Formats: sequence, structure tokens, C-alpha cells
Amino acid sequence: MKSGAPKGENCLVDMDSKAGDLFSAEPADAAESGGVMGSLPPWLSALPHRLWLPKGLSPSVAKEWFDRRRASIRPWAGFVDHRKFTKPRNFGELCQRVVRNFDTYNSNYTFIFLGLILYCIISSPMLLIALAVFVGAFYIIHLKSLESKLVIFGKEVTGPHQLGLAGAVSFPVFWLAGAGAAVFWVLGATMFVIGSHAAFRELEGGSEMEELFMEPV
Repeated sequence: MKSGAPKGENCLVDMDSKAGDLFSAEPADAAESGGVMGSLPPWLSALPHRLWLPKGLSPSVAKEWFDRRRASIRPWAGFVDHRKFTKPRNFGELCQRVVRNFDTYNSNYTFIFLGLILYCIISSPMLLIALAVFVGAFYIIHLKSLESKLVIFGKEVTGPHQLGLAGAVSFPVFWLAGAGAAVFWVLGATMFVIGSHAAFRELEGGSEMEELFMEPV
């Protein structure tokens, strides 16, 4: 009885030709999808790709956080009004002020912290160079990973590893720039400025509010 299915060598030739058609179509589709981007230089064609960011973090999330913080800022005129600064009467009142003022002026304190970081970076040219080296190293590594997979010691360099590799490349520059001292300076200045304001700034509502918190239950 005759069968319509190919036999022997004809079967192998037929399967090889189909497999060839299947895999040969993939590069063609990739070339068509590349379009104009495929003819651009690698560094330019990689720009539309989104840079790796930690999970849950994106420019839209950062912008939303920044806008929410900016909208909840208390007026700076009242924030620095010297008439509202008095010495706490006792340790209990000091603790009440710190807790309540941290809650009231949380956004103001956040921007003070960011301002101190910015001042520290601007006032240190070597720190600026170190940051530029880190950003440049990460950008170059990311572009290379878009062109082809980066493999080091038999392991593929993924997003978090790219940050670590960029940090390792720029670490000597950060060390020369005194990044450790800069971090401690920012933390110390932040604790002094924010802590002093929170301790000596009267609570919103004046002395009546403070007496209300100091009343025994």
C-alpha cells in the first residue's frame, strides 16, 4: 500500500529544508524590525532602550515621589521664623517637639538633606569626577550589554552586576575623592541641622499645643 509521507533520505531532506526555513526567517524578521535603528551607530541606537533600574523604581515613580514631597512642604518663612524657636522646658517637651516636628516638617527635612548632598558634590571637584566616572562606566557597560551579552568568568553580567562592575571601576576615584568622609559629613550636618530645628522649633499651634501634650493622663 502506497503512502503519501516521504521516506528515507527524502524525509531527512524535507525536514532539513523546513528547519532551514524556520530558522532563516528569524534573522529576516529581526532585520525588518530593526528598520532605521539598525543603520544607526550602536551608541545612538541604544538610546531608546530604557536603562536598567532597580525593581519598582522608574522615572515616573521618582517624579511622583518628588511632586508629592514638594506639595507637602510647609512654608519656608514659617519654617525658619526665629520667633518660633525657644528652649525646651524639660526632656519630655524636647522629645515631644522632635517627634511632632519630624512628622510636621518631614518634606522640608527631606529637601534639606538633598540640598546638603548637592552642596557636598558641587563643592568637591574630585567627587564630581568620581560620579562622572561611575555614570560613564555604567553607561558604556550597559551599551555593550545591548550589543551582545557580557560574560565574565563564565557568568552573564546582568543589571545589578553592571552597577557593581561600574562601582568597581570607579572605586579608586571615589577613594581618592574622599567619598567616605563626604558621606560622614553629610550625615553629621543633616543630624545637626535637622535635629536642632526639630528640638528648638515650637510645635504648630504654639504653647497651647505643647501644654496639651504635656498634660498627665
